[in-house]
Amino acid sequence: MYARNKSEIPSSRIDWLTVGIYAACVIMGWLNIFAAVYDPEANQSLFDFSLNAGKQLIWIGSSLVLVIVIMVIDFKFYEAFAYLIWGMFLIALVAVIFLARDVNGAKSWFEIGSIRVQPSEFAKFGTALALAKFMGTAGVKFEQLRTKLICGVLLGVPAILILLQNDTGSTLVFASFVLVLYREGLPSWVLVLGVTAVAVLVLTLIVDKMILFGVIGAIAVLIIFRLRRKNFQSIAVVTGGALLVAGMITGVDFFINKVLQAHQRNRIMVLLDDQADKKGVGWQVMQSKIAIGSGGLIGKGFLQGTQTKFDYVPEQSTDFIFCTIGEEHGLLGSSVVVALFVALMCRLVMLAERQKDRFARIYGYSVASILFFHFFINIGMTVGLIPVIGIPLPFFSYGGSSLWSFTILLFIFIKLDAHRTEMLGRMN
Repeated sequence: MYARNKSEIPSSRIDWLTVGIYAACVIMGWLNIFAAVYDPEANQSLFDFSLNAGKQLIWIGSSLVLVIVIMVIDFKFYEAFAYLIWGMFLIALVAVIFLARDVNGAKSWFEIGSIRVQPSEFAKFGTALALAKFMGTAGVKFEQLRTKLICGVLLGVPAILILLQNDTGSTLVFASFVLVLYREGLPSWVLVLGVTAVAVLVLTLIVDKMILFGVIGAIAVLIIFRLRRKNFQSIAVVTGGALLVAGMITGVDFFINKVLQAHQRNRIMVLLDDQADKKGVGWQVMQSKIAIGSGGLIGKGFLQGTQTKFDYVPEQSTDFIFCTIGEEHGLLGSSVVVALFVALMCRLVMLAERQKDRFARIYGYSVASILFFHFFINIGMTVGLIPVIGIPLPFFSYGGSSLWSFTILLFIFIKLDAHRTEMLGRMN
């Protein structure tokens, strides 16, 4: 039976598997935040509100209130006010540039007493709503130039404003929407070009340029030789591609030395050589890898992490929370966390595909893509596979803005999914 009104949802229509994964992640995150700041000589408690764990418990409680509010509000609200929500967060992003104080080189936080709020975290779900609203409009197809331009504005404006705050990590998160656009018709060559650019950047830093030029030229000649009986258009494409890659190789030095800031260059150097910058970023990554590796198969046990106790890893309760998991719970515990995230993202994609409404489907893919980006980048940087860019692990890292934004992002989709039979079918 349907609910009596549009805001009520029978419990049988809520995807409890997704809710359960969310709850498991939040609880595990809370326990590991406590472990990250635990001092065995101070007789500390999980409910000590002077500690990060106690403060996180407050954020968890307030997140539950947000969940209730989201589930009570009419599901049509989120689509109807998508542009307004996006616009409100744009205003907040502009305001924080002028009103916030500098924290570690970035101006990203509003401070109200002891509470700090980061607008860029909330801009993610605001952008997801706006993109879903536009792309879900009848007659809109990604093949149209107008559609590409508007999508560029919806994604580019908040990204640029966050970049002006000197918050590169949060800016890069907006690249995750490429996966959403790919589902909606973005050509495959765009993804290939992006992957190629990253590969060229890395290879240029570790391989002599002349060798790379020779390899690219040899590959192009072989392909053209195989295409000698084909039309000239294919040969022109191969030649153009080879020249484009050669141009990327040539431009890497300019990008590294003129575009990136000093600390960003150092982070890339550490990725290539973990002995570089040992007293700075190199120290953080090296200690992170030591902490995770020292956990072995089953870990040292809850609250038994020695790297944690002696505060070797900076930001261990926030961006580097995965170190605590690896040290105290080992490979098995780390695998459980990875499995939870993989299960959550697979479930979200499955739910997105079953939506009868384009708005809900596109929003669902946005949620999955944002979570995937955070998960992949955060864990990648803690194990030294990706440069440190400073973004939280969803539901695990300490921080109210992070937990609130991910909770809102996820539960709006759970709300939409629960009403999928009532939404207009606009699938293409």
